[in-house]
Amino acid sequence: MPLRMVCFLLFAGAVAPARDRNYDEAKVSPYALPDALTLASGERVTDAQTWMKKRRPELLELFESQMYGRSLAKTPRIEFEVTSLDARALDGKATREEVRIWLAGNKIGPRMDLLLYLPNAVSKPVPAFLGLNFGGNHSVSPDPGIKLSEGRAETPRGRDAGCWQVEKILARGYALATVYYGDIEPDSSGGWKAGVRATLRKPDDWGVICAWAWGLSRALDYLEEDQAIDAKRVAVMGHSRLGKAALWAGARDERFAITLSNNSGEGGAALARRNFGETTADLNYHFPHWFCGNFKQYSGREETLPFDQHDLIALIAPRAVYVASAVEDRQSDPHGEFLAAKNAEPVYRLFGKPGLGVDDMPAINQSVGEFIGYHIRSGKHDVTEFDWEQYLNFADRHFKASIPKRQ
Repeated sequence: MPLRMVCFLLFAGAVAPARDRNYDEAKVSPYALPDALTLASGERVTDAQTWMKKRRPELLELFESQMYGRSLAKTPRIEFEVTSLDARALDGKATREEVRIWLAGNKIGPRMDLLLYLPNAVSKPVPAFLGLNFGGNHSVSPDPGIKLSEGRAETPRGRDAGCWQVEKILARGYALATVYYGDIEPDSSGGWKAGVRATLRKPDDWGVICAWAWGLSRALDYLEEDQAIDAKRVAVMGHSRLGKAALWAGARDERFAITLSNNSGEGGAALARRNFGETTADLNYHFPHWFCGNFKQYSGREETLPFDQHDLIALIAPRAVYVASAVEDRQSDPHGEFLAAKNAEPVYRLFGKPGLGVDDMPAINQSVGEFIGYHIRSGKHDVTEFDWEQYLNFADRHFKASIPKRQ
């Protein structure tokens, strides 16, 4: 296909967004959400089996073809190589492991480096948190033993340590696994040339959000091989654009036991039909590489989407999911994130799983919910110690991770 035709398919409809975003709740236009429990045929879904066999595949197909795009039809053979191991990291509190993961079935193509911390004070196997990072693996901790990420060697060691709370996670009995997101594919319109997508020819080919989500699943492939990890108790977590990737990973890959969305906003946990904060047109104009070519047609036409983001959260059912917002992060539409979580509840009820358990947004800095969790905290677009405390508590409840200390 000629390159100019490819560009047309990818960027058609990426019209400039409205100059002024709406931050006034009174100016949110009326909207009606698609019913998560109605099949395209009009048949009503009334039981978990029909959801899993009919409606869930139907919704996944819609999200793949119209928003996130289709990843590889067949996953290449993934190769792993442990490149470093230190059993006395962080003053003996942890075992630090670094693993190179080859993504194309050979040791020539794309690769990513996974950093894994295992708590030394508890018996194995342990549950784990897995997430992508923005600054390179060495940004998550000042630990001098972490190899500098090739794409972000200029980032100071430990720059983002507050966003990761490594020692708090370890002290609670969990492992932490992370990968620099640029290893999977650089976050730019031309990043596909150096990433896992390789070629883009069709309007439903995967965007980079989908590529990052696919990379999270490949990291989980390795965790399944590591005998120190309980791979049935892995929570996938992401912040901002990486929160969008975490939600898509959790929706597509049923091996993830918990999905954690931190300030993921538009294209993540927030309802698209609410014209509040960032919009579909904003995403398609400023970040045209994030989603598939077909998604461009919905800029300014969100009411024509065959789904909304409550459906994305519902795709995670009956597994646990947690959505977090921040008061000052208005562009991410905290109320829209809450409403998406709330409107996923009917699907969880099919499985007998309680959701948020509240009808209105909770008070600031108060966590609510059981199989669907939510909080809105004070502060800005960020990941904080407060956020991690809620995620750890949520994981404790669902993983029952009170692992006895060694004698």
